[in-house]
Amino acid sequence: MKYTPAEQLFQQSPFSIEKNERLREPQRNAWRAARLHFLRDRTPAILQLPVGCGKTGLMAILPFGIAVGRVLLIAPNTTIREGLAAAVDTTSEKCFWRETGVLQTLCEGPFAAVLDGPDANWHDCEHSHLVVANIQQMVAAGDRWLSRFPSDFFDMILIDEGHHNAAASWRRVIEHFDGAKVISLTATPFRSDGQELIGQLIYRYTFTRAMARGYIKRLHSVSVAPEEIHFTYRGDDRQHSLDEVLALREEQWFRKGVALADTCNRHIVQASIQECIRLRQARGTCHQIIAAACSVDHAERIEQLYAGQGWKVPQIHSRQSPTQRRRIFADLRAMRIDGVAQVQMLGEGFDHPLLSVAAVFRPFGSLAPFVQFAGRILRVIRQERAGDADHQGMIVGHAGLNNDQHWEDFRELDQRDQLLFRQLVRCQDEEPGRASQGPPDGPRRFLCHMHVASEVLGEYMLGKYAELETVEFGEVDVDDTLPSDGERIRTEQTALWPDAAPAEGPQQRRRRLRNRLNERAKDRVQDILNEMRLCNIGPQVGRLFWEARGRDNYVAVNQLLYQRLYGRMGIKRGCRSRDFTLEQTEQALEVIDLVAADVCDEIRKRLKLRRGYGTG
Repeated sequence: MKYTPAEQLFQQSPFSIEKNERLREPQRNAWRAARLHFLRDRTPAILQLPVGCGKTGLMAILPFGIAVGRVLLIAPNTTIREGLAAAVDTTSEKCFWRETGVLQTLCEGPFAAVLDGPDANWHDCEHSHLVVANIQQMVAAGDRWLSRFPSDFFDMILIDEGHHNAAASWRRVIEHFDGAKVISLTATPFRSDGQELIGQLIYRYTFTRAMARGYIKRLHSVSVAPEEIHFTYRGDDRQHSLDEVLALREEQWFRKGVALADTCNRHIVQASIQECIRLRQARGTCHQIIAAACSVDHAERIEQLYAGQGWKVPQIHSRQSPTQRRRIFADLRAMRIDGVAQVQMLGEGFDHPLLSVAAVFRPFGSLAPFVQFAGRILRVIRQERAGDADHQGMIVGHAGLNNDQHWEDFRELDQRDQLLFRQLVRCQDEEPGRASQGPPDGPRRFLCHMHVASEVLGEYMLGKYAELETVEFGEVDVDDTLPSDGERIRTEQTALWPDAAPAEGPQQRRRRLRNRLNERAKDRVQDILNEMRLCNIGPQVGRLFWEARGRDNYVAVNQLLYQRLYGRMGIKRGCRSRDFTLEQTEQALEVIDLVAADVCDEIRKRLKLRRGYGTG
């Protein structure tokens, strides 16, 4: 098959981006900002887009007009990797270039190789324009991939969930390809551990603008505000007013106590159910709840509290078996349950738009994990309908949890987003103080010696997005003097999807042909045994050939077939068909029937000799 070099494909292929109305505003403008940035220098860049605004699609278009060689798309986990792979699969219904008409034809690519396990091989990468991987695959034990790639193999590296790029494994990849253009995409360009990210923020699309445009749900918050709370701690046994609660909530022990108190949790449960019912009644859509628990034990208790109200919100955490978790995910997507109570489980890449109520039962140690958790309810149910009644997200918590701590984190957000998230986590106007470090993340025990005896619910404190609707939105400026690329840019148009069928990539073709080869081999083995009138589990063939000694007939014939095939093709022993190049796989398919005939004759001759029928 014809292979167009990556430089030629990304630089010379007609593409439709700047004038393509099927692309979202942040996708077009972020691409333009990146193109301008790399015309000026090659320093790493950061693009900030909220969850649900099209980061995957943006990664699919970024190489055009910017990359002058192969591109590596790298994800933090397999879920996100699979989404990226589908978006750049020329034969997939989810192919982003097909859905949006970015390319007029896909007959020559771009083609992608996916590093999705032992079935991927080096030859796939050499003959593809894009390589899609997750970080674990790139730097896994044994170093199968990273050390094999020359340092100049990729001209561009695109990192999804780019706030991870400060970690050692990500830095290792970036440093290995030290000459590549690096772009990190993230909704939260800051980290809870304080490490600086690699790259300069060159484009930001705000949460508030995304809400106004209908790309994501509009967030509101409800905070349980007790009129009085009665608890004991180190001999203190008395009622506390709301003002005292708001003062005490800066203490770590108090936040833990509220988080673990059945009374406080019950009020959060009731408030979250109330909000979920309200959303369901708006249009009859089955909105669901996602709850953030402190620990596995806490999640179990939250599940029980919801069950006491007649709602099915099962716990989900890493101690469960994969089978258990898959069943819960299936129940969630099939709307057989009302939500899930999770402990650091439904993170990046989890996409379920019916999650619309985020019930916060734990204090967050910093803003980053809070924003990531809020992101689980941001995805809209019906795309591009800004005024849809279903596109509302509710964050429900307790005033005593003090999730408005660590205000220094907000410096990394746009001013409008600072205002938005301050309303969501506080729901009141007093100036916060410095707070002690919150509890560590993860499914662990979460102990406290404070015990809440009772609390009298006074009111819900509301944080409304509506107050932000009159704000004028702005963005990081993109220079309008970006140089033209000649005729290609001048003739750019919003292309309709062509009638010509897209070509499959080298990896797809190799895998398809390899499957055909394996099936053909099975058929020929069975044909040989049938012709020789030998039972599949018999010992005869294994007795005739020393290399197949001790194996039953089916296994022995299969082994002989592949050994003779490898010999005919000049391939050394020990190689497996999954390691064949595309050309070798095509060759093997062409000759396997002839090889099978030779194997059949060889077995027939040896059987005759053994049975005393002569040597002919």
